[in-house]
Amino acid sequence: MSDLPRANRFDRALAGTFEAREADWRNGAIVYQVLVDRFAPAADLAAKVDRYPAPKLLCEWTDLPRQGRYLEAHRLWSHELEFWGGDLASLMSRLDHVQHLGADVLYLNPIHEAFTNHKYDATDFEAVSPEYGTRDDVVALADELHRRGMRLVLDGVFNHMGRNAPIFRHAAADAASPWRDWFAFGDGYPGGARAWAGALNLPELNLEHRAVRDFLYGHADSVVRRWLRDGVDGWRLDVAHDLGFVVLEQLTQAAHAEKPGSLVVGELCTYPKEWLASVDGVMNFTLCEIVLRTARGQIPAATAGRMIERLVDDCGIEPLLKSWLLLDNHDTPRLTHRLPGERMRHLAQLLQFTLPGAPNLYYGSEVGMTGGDDPEMRAPMRWDLVRDDNPALAWTRQLIALRREHRALRVGNFRRVDATRLLAFERCTDRVEDTVIVIVNPGDEPVHESVMVANSKLMTASPLRNLLQPTHRPEPFAAGLLSVQLPAHGLMVLAPQVAPVGGYTTYKRVQ
Repeated sequence: MSDLPRANRFDRALAGTFEAREADWRNGAIVYQVLVDRFAPAADLAAKVDRYPAPKLLCEWTDLPRQGRYLEAHRLWSHELEFWGGDLASLMSRLDHVQHLGADVLYLNPIHEAFTNHKYDATDFEAVSPEYGTRDDVVALADELHRRGMRLVLDGVFNHMGRNAPIFRHAAADAASPWRDWFAFGDGYPGGARAWAGALNLPELNLEHRAVRDFLYGHADSVVRRWLRDGVDGWRLDVAHDLGFVVLEQLTQAAHAEKPGSLVVGELCTYPKEWLASVDGVMNFTLCEIVLRTARGQIPAATAGRMIERLVDDCGIEPLLKSWLLLDNHDTPRLTHRLPGERMRHLAQLLQFTLPGAPNLYYGSEVGMTGGDDPEMRAPMRWDLVRDDNPALAWTRQLIALRREHRALRVGNFRRVDATRLLAFERCTDRVEDTVIVIVNPGDEPVHESVMVANSKLMTASPLRNLLQPTHRPEPFAAGLLSVQLPAHGLMVLAPQVAPVGGYTTYKRVQ
C-alpha cells in the first residue's frame, strides 16, 4: 500500500467537514409533509363520528375541499370545519409509502388540540386533538419512525392560539384572570384582542410576558421540551418572523438543551441571512422563489445563478443544508398549478433536489396531485395515483435516488458554474469522485454554450457521465471548459468517471 498522500492542502483544511455533515441527520434530509386529517382514511370512521360535532362536517374521502362561507359566530370559514377523518393510526398504516419513497423526516402539520381542521388555532398545546388520537399515539409514531431510521418533526404554532382556547376565554371574560396578561386586550383591536394577521379566530400570545415564554419553552416541563422528551426530533415554527429574533434564539437553545442535535426550522418569509443566527434552518422561501421564477422564465439563468451564489455566501452552507427547500405546501397552490407545464416542473424539481438544502415534499406532490388556492391544495391524499406507471411518481423516485446515491447533493458545497443562458452549478466535497455538475436550460429555445467549471481536479482526459441518461455518450471536458447543448427546458446532471478503464485512471494520485 502506498504511503504517498493524495490530499492537497485545501483538502487537508476540510478534513472531517463532510463526515461531520453526514453524521448530522438534519443536513440535506428529505422531508415529507403530512396533514394528518387528509393523509390516510381512518380504519373505522364510524367509531369516531362523535368527535366531529356540528358545526363540524365529516366528508367522504373522494370529496374535494372548496371555498366555504364565513361563519360570523365562530370567526372563521366553514371550510375550516370540514374534516376527512384521517388520524395518527391511519398515518402509521401508510408509513411504508413514506419510507419507500426515500424520506428521512416526517413533518406533521399541527396535531395539538384545536377547533379547526388545520389546527393552527390551538386550544391546548399539550394535548393531541381527539380526532387524531392521543399523546401516546405520538410516542408510538416516533418510536416506529426511529425503528425505520427516520425522524419526526412537529409544527409549533407559538405566536397565537385559538379563540376557543379555555385560557383565552377565561382571560377575555375576567380582567382578573391569571391568563389575562397572556394576551393583548383592548378596544382598539377588532374583536377585542390582538389577533394574528387580522384573523379574529387567532388571538396572539403576549410573548413579552415571561410566564408565556416559560410555558412554551422556558422550563423543563415546557411545551417544546416535553414533546422532545416524548420522542419528537424537532420543531417547524409557524410564522417564525412574528416570534422575532430573541424568542427564536431562546426557543432553539431550549430545544438543543433538551435534545442535543434536535432541529428547529423557522417559517420565515423573508431573506434568511440574519435569522439563521436564531434557528438551525429556515423554510427557504427565497430559494423557492428563485427556482419557480427561473422555471417560468421570469429570471434569466445567469441572474439566477448569481442570486443563488449570493444567498449561499450570505447565509453560509451549514445552515442552508438544514433549511427546507419547498416548491409547494399547505399554504400555496400545488406545484401542478404553480408550474402547469411538465417540463417546467421537472426543471424546478431537479433544482429542488440538487441545490443545497433539505427538499420538502408536500404529501401528494410525488404523485402529481392538483389543487389551487386555499383550501383546494389540502385535498385528501390520492392513493389511487400511487402506481408504478405514474410518471410523476417515477420522476420523484428518480430524483430521490439520485440524491441518496450522491454524497455531494446531500452535504456538498455549492459552486456556481460560469454560464450565460444556462443555470449551472457544482456540488462538491473534498473528493473529486463526489462531484456533481447540474446544468439546466430554463429558456424556450435550445442553447449551445461553453461553460467554465472551476474545479482543478476534473481532468481533461476523463469525460463526464450523464446521471439522468446513463446510456448517453459521455460529455467531453477540456481544461475546465464544457461544451453544452440543451433543448428548451433541458436538464443535465454530470459526474466524473474516476474508475479505472483498462486498468488506467488519470485520477490515480488525485483524491
